[in-house]
Amino acid sequence: MSGRWSLTTWNVNSIRVRLPHLLDLLRRERPDVVVLQETKIVDRSFPREEIEAEGYHVTSWGQPTYNGVALLSREPAQDVRRGFAAGGDDGARLLAATVGGVRVIDVYVPNGSEVGTEKYARKLAWLERLHDELVAGHAPDEPLVVAGDFNIAPDERDIWDPVGFAEKVLFSPPEREALARLFDWGLVDLFRRFEEAGGHYTWWDYRQAALRRGRGARIDLVLATEPLAGCAAGCTIDEAPRRLERPSDHAPVFAEFVR
Repeated sequence: MSGRWSLTTWNVNSIRVRLPHLLDLLRRERPDVVVLQETKIVDRSFPREEIEAEGYHVTSWGQPTYNGVALLSREPAQDVRRGFAAGGDDGARLLAATVGGVRVIDVYVPNGSEVGTEKYARKLAWLERLHDELVAGHAPDEPLVVAGDFNIAPDERDIWDPVGFAEKVLFSPPEREALARLFDWGLVDLFRRFEEAGGHYTWWDYRQAALRRGRGARIDLVLATEPLAGCAAGCTIDEAPRRLERPSDHAPVFAEFVR
């Protein structure tokens, strides 16, 4: 990577439904890399031609109805891996590739449903596997980005009702501790490099007019090792796509680097 380099992460909550919004983003922003989550489509049905027509290479790992991750890049992705290195994945939730000399890991962390359930335990186990994979296969001094829908709000600034969510999924202590382990390993929350204030969210429930009432959470993150974080030029949330007709319930997050 040299010069300016940008990355966008977006949980599109169905690539079929959100394709017009995605194509508009590609044309408007021209990011070098886009990582998508919750594409909800098998690879053979992915809208590859429409995206390639915009000048992007497509790398995807999908399944019907649920999950699904994809990486779009202006130059071909190298050393692609679908899932954890050790295998045994619980759905199409992790996709890794090298683009422009940067290792990019696209993650869609399980939601966890409710604290204390089997799904919640699987979420914590998934996060532990992600941590262990970073320890075994990477180093904090290499250029690495881990981006996607983490389904965790890092701290009280990142959720509209921290008291009400204190023991609920998205904000429970064990989830935040698992995320903090990634920070301790060497990942930096890029948004917090540029914005200290609370009230900036990336997800709003479709129900109860959550967007209009400001009831959201910042759960879509761009995390980077210090070699990249140190040359970050900005990290922002674009709420505009969330306000369109038939929107995803998530907003895209943009990060830009200068090297």
